[in-house]
Amino acid sequence: MIKVFEILRWAMVIAGYIIAYVFHNETPADILHHLNPWVIGGIAGFSAIEGLFWADKAAKEKGYEVGSNYQRQNAFWFLVTTIVMLVVTFNNWGVKADITITLVFIGFLLLSGANHLYQAIAKGNTTWNNLIRPVGMILLAGLYVYPLWMLL
Repeated sequence: MIKVFEILRWAMVIAGYIIAYVFHNETPADILHHLNPWVIGGIAGFSAIEGLFWADKAAKEKGYEVGSNYQRQNAFWFLVTTIVMLVVTFNNWGVKADITITLVFIGFLLLSGANHLYQAIAKGNTTWNNLIRPVGMILLAGLYVYPLWMLL
């Protein structure tokens, strides 16, 4: 099931890229507004579900401690981030709200990527997740460079 979530996360990111950059590319604000539900919803939403319902299996697969309170706390963070993004997006709170949720999300993911890199190098945890996550986070952040650069 964990592999399915990983595939779904990346499928939603790719779908979001196509929807935002191909079909809703009138302005950087449009791109950002249409990118967030797919990217944040896909990554944070599926990570919340994974962390709340399949926490032990996910921890084992990623080489982390099983039953960690930090893992549950992280799942709650993903859940509330998803909920806030949905409220911001579907209530059309505007570009500043879109930028804010994006910066919080991307900031978290970049730091998470740095942590995975640290775990791989310093702790010897060379699971696939720890090796690929830093690269994936840089690529993911790259999706947001254009709209954020133009809007900030």
